[in-house]
Amino acid sequence: MPRRLYSCTPSRLNAWLDCRRRYRFTYLDRPQPAKGPAWAHNSVGASVHNALAGWWREPYERRTPLTASILLTNGWITEGFKDAEQSGRWLARARDLVSGYVATLDPSDDPVGVERTVATRTKVIAVSGRIDRLDRRGDELVVVDYKTGRRPLTQDDARSSLALAVYAVAASAVMRAPCRTVELHHLPTGEVVEWRHTDESLERHLRRAEDVATEAAAADERYREVVAPAPGRSSRERPPAGPAPVPAEIDELFPPSPGPLCSWCDFRRHCAEGQAAGPERLPWDGLAE
Repeated sequence: MPRRLYSCTPSRLNAWLDCRRRYRFTYLDRPQPAKGPAWAHNSVGASVHNALAGWWREPYERRTPLTASILLTNGWITEGFKDAEQSGRWLARARDLVSGYVATLDPSDDPVGVERTVATRTKVIAVSGRIDRLDRRGDELVVVDYKTGRRPLTQDDARSSLALAVYAVAASAVMRAPCRTVELHHLPTGEVVEWRHTDESLERHLRRAEDVATEAAAADERYREVVAPAPGRSSRERPPAGPAPVPAEIDELFPPSPGPLCSWCDFRRHCAEGQAAGPERLPWDGLAE
């Protein structure tokens, strides 16, 4: 019998590469173990992304820096901040980010898509994802990804990104137009980092995605064979605390990857190795204060 296609997103593939235990907590354990508190830097990022998406949906005459600022303010997410004062300061910063960024754009240059979901298939995977913005430049499409983090970006970030490469392949398949260029737009610095793929480099990324998917699919299948809801308890029912115990075989199949990222993991409270790998972070520690 042919093997069923592995349905995934780039985020799921990257989760497998980053830490298989976190992958298990995120995609397999049901009920899902309780996450930690929301992160303030994620609230900033989501608020900015939502405002920029909304800006392009406005009529042409309303695509102004002031409109971007209003959209950001109206959609501001307050989760994760230390207090109202810190949230207010970051709201002001974020307003400057989005208004300054849209001032560099041509409001008449409508994108092909905003928050556009694209998908493609191979013999191994059915992969889909949502692109922040999809532009048309001449006869080609360009994948645009917004970044709001404090870390400066390099061209290698664009070149090596599995997600951006998969988005380019999927956009080309859906829109029936060539798509080889990917861009990271870093709003804090105004820098645009570009990488132009070749057909060969896109194919390498797609083969890499298939290799990751093959490993993850085999582990998923074994998980389903071994792990089942406890007798008398629905798979939707949340256990008293933490993830349900799993057989040693499953724990070995989904080992942790201790490192600096463990301090930022949503499931850190359920992972002794992760707690030992780094200090606990406060929800607002990711902000560039």
